[in-house]
Amino acid sequence: MGLPISELFEEFDPEPIGVASLAQVHVARLRDSGKQVAVKLQHPHLAEFCDIDMEMVEVALGWIKHWFPDFEFTWLAEEMRTNLPKEMDFTHEANNAARTIREFQDITTSLYIPSVLTSTKRVLIMEYIKGGRVDDLVYLADSNIDRNKVALELSRIFNQMVFINGWFHADPHPGNLLIRPAPMGSKSPYNFEIVLLDHGLYFDLDTELRVNYSKFWLSLIAPASPSTSADRRKYAELVGNIGPDLYPVFEAAITGRAALEGTWEDDVGSPSESENPPSTFKRASGMIDMMPQTEEEMEAIRNAVINREGLLVSVFDVLRRVPRRVLMVLKLNDLTRHLDHALMTTHSNIRIFLITAKYCTFAVWQNDRRRLIDLMRDQGLISLSLLSEYFTSWWRFKKNYYGIVFVETIMDAQARLALLRAWTQGLWSRGFEGAHKAAAGLA
Repeated sequence: MGLPISELFEEFDPEPIGVASLAQVHVARLRDSGKQVAVKLQHPHLAEFCDIDMEMVEVALGWIKHWFPDFEFTWLAEEMRTNLPKEMDFTHEANNAARTIREFQDITTSLYIPSVLTSTKRVLIMEYIKGGRVDDLVYLADSNIDRNKVALELSRIFNQMVFINGWFHADPHPGNLLIRPAPMGSKSPYNFEIVLLDHGLYFDLDTELRVNYSKFWLSLIAPASPSTSADRRKYAELVGNIGPDLYPVFEAAITGRAALEGTWEDDVGSPSESENPPSTFKRASGMIDMMPQTEEEMEAIRNAVINREGLLVSVFDVLRRVPRRVLMVLKLNDLTRHLDHALMTTHSNIRIFLITAKYCTFAVWQNDRRRLIDLMRDQGLISLSLLSEYFTSWWRFKKNYYGIVFVETIMDAQARLALLRAWTQGLWSRGFEGAHKAAAGLA
């Protein structure tokens, strides 16, 4: 930056509070304002070593492809070539953070993005935020933060990004998320804020892909039927370039489960009974029917990986075919599922899927509404057929949306009852301290 540390900062802690592959973060205090800041510094000589690293990765993956053609990972090197330069330019990260703030400025949300004070290619000076990890149950309990609400709010934030904004954070993991009690003046609807860090890598989804992905999710959530099964395969091909042969593997990646009802059985070339013995667990008709994952289901997944010929190769084939931005969306799915589990929530395991269904339903209606209004403008008149289609789409949206809200209300009441039971049991056995710990998932 052309200046010594002593001229920029009144204080600068030489011990980093966080270290990752590209940079490390230090706490400092600005000399001109006295404001405490977080300073993200790119590691020295990173650019020259990254060029060497990428060459090594490309050579290694090329040899793997040569000797083991089924294990094709050259796309990974191509992805590094495209995205690593973006992550190494902190002005790009500052622009991403600013855009995300704009995307959420008119939305009632607990999301908070630290403001960027200064950005250069290798140095980022940001507002310093003190908080805990979102999955730190002790921190949540000490701050009187409801872990159920945290899990649901995380799901809302990322579903808003994917299904409505079409612009999403592509490096989601608990280390990039902080939580803190909501400060004075916060627009959060709850008593906490979720702070999203590290905005180096974002992806966008064009309208067609975003709406087709919404329709795919809605087909997964709907009860199984011949038309639903056809829709699932249709949108899997439109969203992920996945044909009928690989559909079951793709569905498992989306849902995180063995398979929905009819997934394997309807496939051409599905495994024989000897390769894939009858399941000892009941498969869900749709994602809303899913029960908590049982040991029998996990065992069925392990057996399929071991016994079904070519299944691992099919997994690699799916990774190769699916567009990179869709793979990044799958990472978001995994994050919300993982955090819902890590937070030991008392609501149903399908509760976060209902949030996804609401956002998908709204995204499809939003697209239908825009399309029909554009048709009316182009034709210069409002025909009865277009008007009828408009109100049909509107009614379908309202019916589905408020149907989901009704189910959410029931599930949230059940979750509160589960919390009350835990609190009562803790009170009975260990007094008020035990009641507090039990309700917080700590006992």
